Amino acid sequence: MKIDLLITNCALLPYPEMQGPIVSGFIAITGGEITAIGPMNQCPQVDTGTTLDGQGQLVLPGLVNGHCHAPMTLFRGMADDLTLSSWLQDHIFPAEAQRVNPAMVYLCTKLAAAEMLLAGITCVADGYFFETDVARACVDVGLRCVAAQGIIDFPAPGVADPNENISAGEAFLHHWHGRHALIKPALFAHSPYTCSNRTLTRAKELARRYRVPLFIHVAETGNEVKQISEPLAATPIRHLDALGLLDRDTVCVHCVWADAEDLDILSRREAGVIICPQSHLKLASGRAPLPSMLAGNIRVGLGTDGAASNNSLDLFREMDLAAKMYKVLPSDPVAVPAHRILDLALRGTADVIGLHPGSGLLAPGSPADIILLDTSRPNLRPLYSGDLLVYSGCAAAVRTVIVNGRLVVHERQLRTIDLDETMTQVNRLATESA
Repeated sequence: MKIDLLITNCALLPYPEMQGPIVSGFIAITGGEITAIGPMNQCPQVDTGTTLDGQGQLVLPGLVNGHCHAPMTLFRGMADDLTLSSWLQDHIFPAEAQRVNPAMVYLCTKLAAAEMLLAGITCVADGYFFETDVARACVDVGLRCVAAQGIIDFPAPGVADPNENISAGEAFLHHWHGRHALIKPALFAHSPYTCSNRTLTRAKELARRYRVPLFIHVAETGNEVKQISEPLAATPIRHLDALGLLDRDTVCVHCVWADAEDLDILSRREAGVIICPQSHLKLASGRAPLPSMLAGNIRVGLGTDGAASNNSLDLFREMDLAAKMYKVLPSDPVAVPAHRILDLALRGTADVIGLHPGSGLLAPGSPADIILLDTSRPNLRPLYSGDLLVYSGCAAAVRTVIVNGRLVVHERQLRTIDLDETMTQVNRLATESA
C-alpha cells in the first residue's frame, strides 16, 4: 500500500461505520484522501512517506467555516458595539471604499487563513471582492476555500461599474474552475436589499450554468424586507423564493428572522442555511431559530462571519455559544445537544457549502482534512465523549492540521508562511490606513 502520511497511536472518535471510539488507532493518507483507518493492530507497515506519532492526541475531521469575509481582518475592532445598519452603512462600506484593493485583500486573507488553520478550520466559505486574491492567499497558506466573488448593485472594489457585476462574477468562475484542488469557486450576492431583483436572478442563472453555490445574506434583521426596493413577498426569504432563487445550491446566510412559513420553504427547496451565533449576538440581530430548523430537516451549518463583526475566526467559540444560547428563553437544556452542534461544524457545514460528500468524516475516501487535538490539556480531561469538545474545546488545543493530505500546522507552528511577517504587514497597513 502506497501511503504518503501515516498517523499512528492516536485516539479516534467514531464515524458511522465504526462501532465505537478507538483509543489507539491509525489513519493512512495518500494523494489527498484518507485511504485506511482503524485500530493499531491493523496498522499497515510502510517504508515510505511520513509517519506522525499521535500519542496523546485526538484526531477529528477539520472544522468547516460556512461563512466568512476573510479580508475584513483589517477592520477587526474598528467599529464595535453598533447596530448592523450603522456598522455597515456608516463604517464598513466607507472603509471598504477607501482601503480595499488587491494587495490588502491578499495580505489580510493570509492573516485570516492563518488564524483559522491554527484554530482547526481546514475549509472556509468566503465571500468578498477581489476574490481571486482571497483564493490566491488561501492556496499560499494551505486553507481549502469555497471562494465566492461578491456581487452588489453599487460601485464595489474591483467592479466600479455595477453593470459589470455579473460579468465580473463569470470571469472569476471561469478563471478558477478546476484550477486548484483547494479552491471551489462560487458567487456571493450580498443581500436582497443591495442587489436588485434583476441582479439576483442573473446571479442565480450564472451560478446554475456553472453549477456552483450562490451565497446570500438574508433575514438578518427584523426590518430587512422594508429595505428591498421591489419586494415580491412579505419576507426576504419568500422574496427570494418568488424570484426562483432557492434550491439545493443556494446558501442563505443568517436567517435570524425566518418565520415558520420561511422555514417550510427552505426545507422544501432544500436550500442551505449558515448561522453565525457570535456575529448575530454582537450586532444584536437575534437568534436564528436553529431548533426549528433542525426539526424541519433544514440543511444547516455554522460560520464565524468576518472578523469585523465577531471578532474572532474560531469555530470552537461558535460551537460553545450555539450549544448554550438555545437552552434559555424558553428553558430547554436539550434544545440543541452538543453532539448535533459538533456535527453541524463538520458534516453539516460541508454539505451546505457543497464540499465532497465525504467531507466532515474520518472514513476511507474522505478528503484528508484532519486536525489533531492535544488531549493532555487540563480542560480536555477526562474526555468521555465529543460533547466535551463543544463545551471545553479551544483553538489552543489544536496541535496539528492537515489539509488535502498536506501538513500545514505541526506542533502549533504554521509551516506555509512567515506568520510574524504577515502580522507585521497587516499592522503596518492598518496604521497607514488610519
